[in-house]
Amino acid sequence: MRIPIYQIDAFTNEQFRGNSAAICPLTEWINDDLMQKIAAENNLSETAFFVKTDDEYELRWFTPKGEVDLCGHATLAAAYVICTYLDENLKSITFRTKSGLLGVSKDSGLFTLSFPSREGEKCETPEALIKGLGKVPKEVYRSRDYMAVFDTEQDLLDLELNMDELKKLDGFGVIATAKGNEVDFVSRFFAPKAGIDEDPVTGSAHCTLIPYWKSTLNKNELVALQLSERGGKLYCTDLGGTVKMSGEAVSYLEGYINV
Repeated sequence: MRIPIYQIDAFTNEQFRGNSAAICPLTEWINDDLMQKIAAENNLSETAFFVKTDDEYELRWFTPKGEVDLCGHATLAAAYVICTYLDENLKSITFRTKSGLLGVSKDSGLFTLSFPSREGEKCETPEALIKGLGKVPKEVYRSRDYMAVFDTEQDLLDLELNMDELKKLDGFGVIATAKGNEVDFVSRFFAPKAGIDEDPVTGSAHCTLIPYWKSTLNKNELVALQLSERGGKLYCTDLGGTVKMSGEAVSYLEGYINV
């Protein structure tokens, strides 16, 4: 079997920055075990597979360790592949996913994702979170992920990480966030249980970040920066039950997998 593969850097307009995702268009679904093996072989934070059905695309995302229910950068990358290689005239896409219907619109080179809001609930700070980040946050919230809020951007850069401790937490991942120096807010994201020690740019984490910072800063339009080594910028809007994230993408690789 020959499967097309594209590697796309998302939430950036430069190669080798943003977050890299592998995208595999399929004519029909292959078995889950093979998709997981391909994702593990790619060893990127996400490998996404999609199948066109009528006017929609079914979309699934896999980390090297397992399937996930929501992923922003691989959704943006899948939309980029569809609009760049498969249908250049397409301006909007509907993806059917484990998190319901997700919309992506394209305006020039900017892709805008419409995702469900996942507002966190304030909670006690787990000891493993403190040990895992090497610093006590000023407050912690919980949705799919734990979100640790710090005072300054420098606090996020100074974290002393212990992935073994973070693996003890019962959430999917850990968001660390603070008010930005030159943008509205900054963040980092860690998901060692999913085989991702630090994710370069995490769209799904912003489903929790956006409603928090909307409430904290009292503004609906926000600019965010993820402080990973590769870095990535997101233009965010809070619409109540929905959040929007906009970003660019650039192609790195196109080829075939032989399995």
